[in-house]
Amino acid sequence: MTIEEIQQEIIDEFSMYDDWMDKYGYLIELGNELEPLDAKEKNDQNLIKGCQSRVWLVADFVDGKIIFRGESDAVIVKGLVALLLRVVSGRTPKELMENNLHFIDDLGLKQHLSPTRSNGLVAMIKQIRLYAVAYSRMVD
Repeated sequence: MTIEEIQQEIIDEFSMYDDWMDKYGYLIELGNELEPLDAKEKNDQNLIKGCQSRVWLVADFVDGKIIFRGESDAVIVKGLVALLLRVVSGRTPKELMENNLHFIDDLGLKQHLSPTRSNGLVAMIKQIRLYAVAYSRMVD
């Protein structure tokens, strides 16, 4: 599936829920399904700066694609991490640089998150793009 198709799939999934309490419940459920990181990966190097809660993002470059893994110590943020990883993991640097991650705005997530969580989400996306730029130099 393309990044666009996965984003649309996520939008469709969230549209099944009428109120934000149900959407938050679904986010928490997604976060609970996230594979935990090893304790040694929860270090300052992998910590996303700008998040109120602690979020770690690990990127491995395998066969021309970036495999992202991540975790958070906050349940809703962990769900946000799971959503982001679903869209961006296993993509080429070029795909990540050329695609707009619009599903966050389309879902209305930013409007329903606290300002600090919203800033953290922006920080996660920025870090993903930085990895894409760095790994794209390895491909060129």
